[in-house]
Amino acid sequence: MFELSLLCPEERVDVLSDALDALDALSVSVEDADAQTPAEQALFGEPGMPPPKDGWQRSRMVALFAQEAAAKEAADLLQAQDFFDGCKVLGIEAVADQDWVRLTQSQFAPVEVTPDFWIVPTWHEPPAQARQIIRLDPGLAFGTGTHPTTRMCLRWIAQQGLAGQHVLDYGCGSGILAIGAAKYGATRIDAVDIDEAAVTSTRLNAQANHVDLVAGMPELAQGHYQTVLANILATPLKVLAPLLCAHVAPGGALVLAGILERQAQELQDAYAPWVQLQVADSEDGWILMTAQSAPA
Repeated sequence: MFELSLLCPEERVDVLSDALDALDALSVSVEDADAQTPAEQALFGEPGMPPPKDGWQRSRMVALFAQEAAAKEAADLLQAQDFFDGCKVLGIEAVADQDWVRLTQSQFAPVEVTPDFWIVPTWHEPPAQARQIIRLDPGLAFGTGTHPTTRMCLRWIAQQGLAGQHVLDYGCGSGILAIGAAKYGATRIDAVDIDEAAVTSTRLNAQANHVDLVAGMPELAQGHYQTVLANILATPLKVLAPLLCAHVAPGGALVLAGILERQAQELQDAYAPWVQLQVADSEDGWILMTAQSAPA
């Protein structure tokens, strides 16, 4: 494997990415060329959403090629293009052969939810202190437990306990919250998502964790649930306010995540006609908001 490194301004990132793809690059990554210096720039975004910008004012692009000749040809072709003006080839370097599977796995260690509740990839042994675990490997669907929003939802589930409850996981992703609900006593669980890949992922992960749930598209959700979980993002959560609240049984709980601290008031205002949302937990700038519907 060989890496072709380029330096380019922000406005050239998109066109260079397309060109490298057309030149059969195996992968293309973009990073701040000024990282770890006083000129470093932070780009803040939300999970599952497009990045706020394509790159940095000075972006370093790294393209991976199978052969050195292909990397050199790509460099020569790019330098001959008008759109390469203002860009620079930094060099071509061989990439040492590695066990990429093992390297990738090493980046995903067990994740602590509470001292005795852990999310554990299948290639790891559970920690000795774990009394409850979810087996989950990184996949296509969002929700591996590494993000604060997921951990906060799972902490709430562990602290509350859902024994005998009918639970809805709206926007289930990997199914991790639905699985967590089953681990803590829920007996009827519907997990829904607009992404068919997420529905498939949820079913497979439920099987791997030996829990029973029903996963499907949003129309699967029918009637009332004692607990409604939704770890999505603030904007869709605001749009979904009437729908989600309609699914909460009298006296039931609504649990929302994917919300930044600065968005708390927006969510409270959006849900005010139905429930009074409160901040129940916070971590790394993210918050968990919960509410209880009026009893019958």
